[in-house]
Amino acid sequence: MTEQLSAVGVDRFDEAVYRALLSREAASPGQLADELACSADRVGRALHRLHDLGLVGRLSGTRRRYAAIDPEHAVDALVRTRAAELDRVRSTAAELSRLFTAGRHDGGEQVEVVHGSEALGRWFVRLQQEARDEVRTLDRPPYALTTANPVEETSLADGLTYRAVYAPEALEWPGVLDDIRRLVGLGEQARVLPGLRVKLAIADDRVALMPLSLDLSSEVRAAVIRPSALLDLLIDHWELCWRVAEPLDAPAEGPLDAEDRLMLSLLVSGLKDEAIARQLGWSVRTMRRRTSRLHHLLGAANRFQAGVIAQRRGWI
Repeated sequence: MTEQLSAVGVDRFDEAVYRALLSREAASPGQLADELACSADRVGRALHRLHDLGLVGRLSGTRRRYAAIDPEHAVDALVRTRAAELDRVRSTAAELSRLFTAGRHDGGEQVEVVHGSEALGRWFVRLQQEARDEVRTLDRPPYALTTANPVEETSLADGLTYRAVYAPEALEWPGVLDDIRRLVGLGEQARVLPGLRVKLAIADDRVALMPLSLDLSSEVRAAVIRPSALLDLLIDHWELCWRVAEPLDAPAEGPLDAEDRLMLSLLVSGLKDEAIARQLGWSVRTMRRRTSRLHHLLGAANRFQAGVIAQRRGWI
């Protein structure tokens, strides 16, 4: 197997699946599994990861069939994204280095760097357990260990406030939207914001946890940030994201049922028709028919206008 795409986050097996799909107009996981001499489930998981990276698209229909996206555009987009991420990490690393040096001079420990997925997971649990009033998060793929957060349900029951801003890409991961809807029912305040570039968790105004890279193919490193100018900056950034994000827990007023309100929130958040239909368990045809009805009800020509009008009416 070749490994020429590893620098943009594609592992060896996923690259082999992508190359096999490039030679076909479209294929199912089972068809590619025969060619690659492995299980269809393994190929299916690889195709899901390639879909998240924008390298393949899933075709409409009840059967799972995928088609490759032109590498000239898809791979170039990955390269540009990775370069921008590295630039941001480089800038963050410089700031962290200054704080690290300052902490050594004044005896404080404003920034601690932890290594490995397990250490990151343990710190995320600890951050929630030590929070007294509120946990705020920016959530987006990829995920180091699991998409689920087993601590939150208990913490919500104990009276802790959770406010979460999700990237639209997170809602496309299997089971994530169902988990969010369940947590919203338990009290989480959830919003969606396209273009999230970082993952972040903040406990009260006392400590934050931020992965230093979204590249999970290399060593996972994260910063634990305590009271400092950097923590203030991260809190301000989170608050800005929260103000401009669209709510997922839309109010019940208005003529829309719960599914239509959720569909409207997902439309405004920037998810594609195929992703929305998949998350709601509809066909793309059904989803587009309901969208057309919604546009007619609102007197809107497109999803942007629908979002503006619905927000003005208090539907989202």
